[in-house]
Order: sequence, then C-alpha cells, then structure tokens
Amino acid sequence: MEFGYWLPVFGGWLRNIPDEGMDTSWDYVKKLAQKSESWGYHLSLIAELYLNDIKGQEAPALDAWSTAAALAAVTQQLEIMVAVRPTFHNPAQLAKQAANIDLISNGRLSLNVVSSWWRDEATKYGIQFEQHDDRYARTKEWLDVVTSVWERDHVTYSGNYYKVEDNVLQPKPAKKPFIYAGGESETAKTMISTQCDGYVMHGDSPEKIGERIADMRRRREILGLPPMKFGVAAYSIVRNTEAEVKKELDRITNVQASAAGYGNYQQWLAGTQLEQQVSLQDYSVSNRGLRSGLTGTPAQIQDRIAAFEAVGVDFFLLQCSPQLEEMERFSDSVIRAFSPQKQTA
Repeated sequence: MEFGYWLPVFGGWLRNIPDEGMDTSWDYVKKLAQKSESWGYHLSLIAELYLNDIKGQEAPALDAWSTAAALAAVTQQLEIMVAVRPTFHNPAQLAKQAANIDLISNGRLSLNVVSSWWRDEATKYGIQFEQHDDRYARTKEWLDVVTSVWERDHVTYSGNYYKVEDNVLQPKPAKKPFIYAGGESETAKTMISTQCDGYVMHGDSPEKIGERIADMRRRREILGLPPMKFGVAAYSIVRNTEAEVKKELDRITNVQASAAGYGNYQQWLAGTQLEQQVSLQDYSVSNRGLRSGLTGTPAQIQDRIAAFEAVGVDFFLLQCSPQLEEMERFSDSVIRAFSPQKQTA
C-alpha cells in the first residue's frame, strides 16, 4: 500500500474553519513536500483550480503547474501528480510543459485528468464551459494528442476539437507520464478504462470501492489492456481513543449551508454525474473523504486500510488538518506499520 496526499493549495480542506494554520504559500507547500518524503509518503496530488473551491472564490489559491515545476526541483522521490483540465490547456503545449517538468523531476511527473465542472470559474477566466458529455469528448481527443506527441515526432492529428500538423516535441519526457483520471458516469468510465493508466475514486467503503475496481478490471480485460492502478481519497483522523476521534469529527463536520464555498459545491453537484447522493457532512471535507473511514485509533485505521488493500486499492490520497502535524502523526501511527522494514522485521 502506498500513501499520497493532496497538496494544500487552497490553505486547508475544512469548509467551516477559515484559518486552519496552513498558509496558502510556496513556503508551506515546499516544507510539507520535503518533509513528506522522509515520512514515507509516495505521491502528492496538486489540484488545478484558478479559484478557491474550499474557502470561497475570493480566497487565495496556488497555481498547480508552476507549483509542480518548483516542487520537481526541490524534492527527490515524491511522485508529482498534477491535475489538468483539457478545457484550460492546448494539448500539444501542455505536453511540452509536462515533458519539461518530467525531465526536471527525473521522471516523477504524472497527470490526473479532470473534465471541468465549475461554470463560474470558467466564465471568470474566459474559458468556454461545456456540458458533461461534451467535456469528455474533448478530453478523449486531448489525450490522443498529448500521448501521441510524447511518444513520437511528426504527429498530425485532426479531430472535432483539436488539430495538430507535423508536431515535433523535443526533448521527450524522461518517461511517459502515468495518466490517472476519476469519474462515476458511464461516459467517464469508458474513457478512463480505454485511455488512462490509473483510476482515482472519491471516498467510499471498501465494499463500494471493490465493486468499482472489479468493474474497471473487467473493462480493461475486454479491451486487452494491462491492469490499472487504483487510488482512493480519504480524510484521516488518528487519535489514541475513540472519544478523541469523535471530538475531532464533531469539530470538522459542523458545517452550515452558508459556508463560503457552499455555492461552489452546488455547482459541482449540478455539473457532475455521481452514483450516490451526497450529504452536507460529505461536503464538510472534499472528495467524500470521510466515507473511506480512515478515522480512529491506529489499530482501527490499519485494519481499515487492510480491507481496502484486499479489494485492490493500491494507494490513498489523504487530506487532513492541520496538514504538517497530522501527516506526521499519520506517518508515525499508520504508515510505519505498512513499511517494508516493518513487514520483514
């Protein structure tokens, strides 16, 4: 099992607490990324949103791609998974940018392809906003172009959304970046199983996650494609007693519909297609992270992780608050129990 985390580009993950003691700054994310390598974390996901989805549209948010380039130069082992939205990036130009960051990092870059959902953000930044299935049709072409120009030169492509003529991209990436994506609609799952290497999921129980993994495995087998890598979002709370866990859960889930980011949440619901309804408690942290159930004593969380591992989960993408302190606590209490040194001792 591998453990990753969301880089706090929004200054935290809690909708009901304005100041989580996590600066929205390069200094904070640099310190976190460098320390995370020694704590046993394998990857960091850098979300790409030009507005702050968590704290409200007028709150600061770090740019994903310049942050990724900077982190590539100041880390040694961490996989840098950058979210990218096709509607915001010309594919050949993004492929060039990504190849350069991959070379800076010595082959540690990966992409998390996201079909945009936030209408207000697109409007404010002058980006065309498309409906759900149109976004995925664009994403399919976008991926065709990106992967083609990484792999060979003199690429010509003519689609409904993109046209490239005799493209030459040099230097190529150190290795072809791994491509992840997530989505629960039939359109999304068809695209992901066909064109991506990994499937990342919102938080849910091991049983529900296991059903999704089995479905994606069947799709890959039918297509004759190699196995995928599977990741799950989770919000972590590690405490010594169940009473302490409950106290922290009560603190972070006391969310009112008047919270600064609630309007963004409503737009997300309107712009996506989910298998299940979500609650206001689900909204309290992003990506339905509490549903994964990584909240409890160290032994309880280790057992829960083992249940996810049994259904085929390869890695977690964790959120917590405040992040430096809680990630170190999670490392000491949980990650060390899954390290090779622990297993062979």
